[in-house]
Amino acid sequence: MKIRKELWFGFILMALIIAGTAVMLISAPKITSGHLGLMMLSLVVVAIMLGFPTAFTLMGMGMIFTWIAYEENTTKTLTLMVQSAYKVMSNDVLISIPLFVFMGYLVERANLIEKLFRSLHLAMARVPGSLAVATLFTCAVFATATGIVGAVVTLMGLLALPQMLRGGYDVRVSAGAITAGGCLGILIPPSVMLIVYGATAGVSVVQLYAGAFFPGLMLAGLYVVYVIVLAKLKPHLMPPLSAQDRFVPLPPLTQKISETVSNTALPALLKALKGQRNVNVPTGYLVRQLGVTLMPAAFFLLALTGSWHLNTRPVEAQAVAAISSGGVSEPAGAAQEAGVAGSSGGSSGGVQEPPGADTGGVKEPPGSGGGGVKEPPGSGGGGVKEPPGADSGVKEPPGADTGVKEPPGSESGGVKEPPGASQGVQEPPGAAATAGGTGAPVPQAEAPRTPPTIGWWIGAGVGALAMVAFYAILSFQRLEIFKMLLGSFFPLLVLILAVLGSIVFGLATPTEAAAVGAFGGFVLAVAYKQFNLTMLRESVFLTAKTSAMVCWLFVGSAIFSAAFALLGGQELVENWVMSLNLTKTEFLILSQVIIFILGWPLEWTEIIVIFMPIFIPLLDNFGVDPLFFGLLVALNLQTAFLSPPVAMAAFYLKGVSPPHVTLNQIFAGMLPFMGIQIIAIILLYNFPGIGMWLPEVLYR
Repeated sequence: MKIRKELWFGFILMALIIAGTAVMLISAPKITSGHLGLMMLSLVVVAIMLGFPTAFTLMGMGMIFTWIAYEENTTKTLTLMVQSAYKVMSNDVLISIPLFVFMGYLVERANLIEKLFRSLHLAMARVPGSLAVATLFTCAVFATATGIVGAVVTLMGLLALPQMLRGGYDVRVSAGAITAGGCLGILIPPSVMLIVYGATAGVSVVQLYAGAFFPGLMLAGLYVVYVIVLAKLKPHLMPPLSAQDRFVPLPPLTQKISETVSNTALPALLKALKGQRNVNVPTGYLVRQLGVTLMPAAFFLLALTGSWHLNTRPVEAQAVAAISSGGVSEPAGAAQEAGVAGSSGGSSGGVQEPPGADTGGVKEPPGSGGGGVKEPPGSGGGGVKEPPGADSGVKEPPGADTGVKEPPGSESGGVKEPPGASQGVQEPPGAAATAGGTGAPVPQAEAPRTPPTIGWWIGAGVGALAMVAFYAILSFQRLEIFKMLLGSFFPLLVLILAVLGSIVFGLATPTEAAAVGAFGGFVLAVAYKQFNLTMLRESVFLTAKTSAMVCWLFVGSAIFSAAFALLGGQELVENWVMSLNLTKTEFLILSQVIIFILGWPLEWTEIIVIFMPIFIPLLDNFGVDPLFFGLLVALNLQTAFLSPPVAMAAFYLKGVSPPHVTLNQIFAGMLPFMGIQIIAIILLYNFPGIGMWLPEVLYR
């Protein structure tokens, strides 16, 4: 019997793992429990490559080696298993996984992807490699709305691959575009992989979503640029679309306007509405078409108005905004006891805190009693010093009866304020004054707005020219394509903005946003008349199946990680890495190369739950931010779906492709996109702001 090449590759890789483990054990001067942990790790990888279920392999190996580590104590072993499982069950972040998966399956069955691909295909008809570009755009949008890799690759294989082959596209290019675009769901939020990494590494899923947004767009953009350049250099691989494929039929009434008045949409509709031409078209139809036509102009005017208000804010308003964002803040609870109000920079009559003190309360010195306020020696600003032996509260100076000693002429119960300071928070310049000390504000004229900047005028001018050019070329055929986009792309855009926007801007937790997304998927399915009990039953079943797989993986990973740490494997790996005297760059290169190689035989779930608990503790030694490391890993883990011999995306596509499309052709088509992934990783490492800018602006 002839063995396939990918099987030979798998067997050779397993043999190398077993041989390397044997050499390590033989060469070790003394076999410790840490070496047993590394042997357990090797056995797990080999067992998974042989086809054993990942979750139960992790669980079984973890139990066996935990039993060995506990010197055959069954009670302690079972206790560790129960504690690990309970730790996973109590993780609130994991609740969002079934909700996001359910949203994805509902959107998938709402039949939006077919309409989206058709509209993008027609909209990009004149772009080189238009079908491949439309495929990548469709995959990116649908991946953002679903996050389910297998579903996107399978559906695009059914929709796009036959059209691409019928249009004369090369099989390898077609397969590469579909598989690479379908795998964008691994990286682009709401990605289940980011949730799993966040729960494993202890990183905020909200910050991961914000950080992965621009790298995901960058990777999709690199894919599109590669396809367009390849189509220009080698047009025989992706021939232009024929006139028949670009043809857009017009509705009868629109066809009548086009033939009677003009084919340019906006002038023709205005003339027909004014009655200059007798076209015998109902007025209501003309108004509806004109409303759709003017939607881009309305959006442009709305954006222009909002940017003008931001750009021309008065100087006083900007100062107030600066103070409210980073200026005066009162210590929490300072106004409750003893009537002492905190201040920042001595702007109010309160207890001044030493530099660097937290704004959330009054900092206590080491070893102080309960709640005493200690000022640094020689500090001014009304600081209250506690003598030795003070237990709690604010200690009075000698001779004081109660409260805090006041300077002559001050009000009772107050703390000395610096000259010119007002009671409470100091008002910014230009704030309303009080009349006669009664507290009634004196009416003042509204501050004038500042003139728009040159940049605003340039942007407004460019936008206006773009709108003029848009309406100059907007024919009725293009208007029909725009209406198709309104019916397919914009509903998904609203759903994406509702889910991701609420997460990124802190309006909702990932779990709450996932619930909103699931409800949004239900609404889309009902709106497009695709909802029925069969669809609901299939979505619920697939959601339960996927969620159970992820949860059992976490349970198995928790038991495996506990056993690995108990045996001392983590300490052994850490000592070995530290003995190499690596720099930060060398460590990141080594870790990413290891993850890249692991992506050949293993899936991303196995890489995260098995190897991330080994890498994460090493990050502090090299000063690597776990969030940035997670973004590098997320880009790298795309290879888990594109790398032979596992390459699940290739098998998804092969299952729905015509018989003449071979697996080797699909593998060959994926290789250039793997190279683009490496370029994306290099760009992210050299320009970390691509991923870290948005989280730092929003959360740090």
